[in-house]
Amino acid sequence: MIRLVTRYGGTSRKLYDTEESRYVSLEDLSAWIRAGQEVKVVDRQSGDDVTAQTLAQSIYEDHRRGSALFSGEFLHQVIRRGGLAFSEGIGQVQERLDHLVSRSLDRLGSAAGVKADLALLQKRLAELEAALAETETPQKPRGGAGRPRPSRRTTR
Repeated sequence: MIRLVTRYGGTSRKLYDTEESRYVSLEDLSAWIRAGQEVKVVDRQSGDDVTAQTLAQSIYEDHRRGSALFSGEFLHQVIRRGGLAFSEGIGQVQERLDHLVSRSLDRLGSAAGVKADLALLQKRLAELEAALAETETPQKPRGGAGRPRPSRRTTR
């Protein structure tokens, strides 16, 4: 289900969550999205969908706080591709860019999974090495001067 947020215009640009009936911040929106929530932001006065603008602002604020998602080089490419919108058609550029970003984010997600798997493998390997080291340490012979006990088997 899509969570509807109303943006109030003017200088404040306040965001109002219609589900919880309270004002929210850009950080709240980012947290919801990271948790898997779909968000739609609508301008209160005009009724326009301003989701993309608001999310771009959220990315900017994250970048400003030091947690940049995109490199400068990538953003240059986004701006350059956006300039092609007039010659290729806005829809085509948007589709290409959405596809590119989705693929890139999918790769980031799978890389994070691989990193977690690698950490688990390293932990298990360390446990296995410790267990092997225990079995390889020579055990002191029991009873006496260190000579093995003779077998008590009798033959018939």
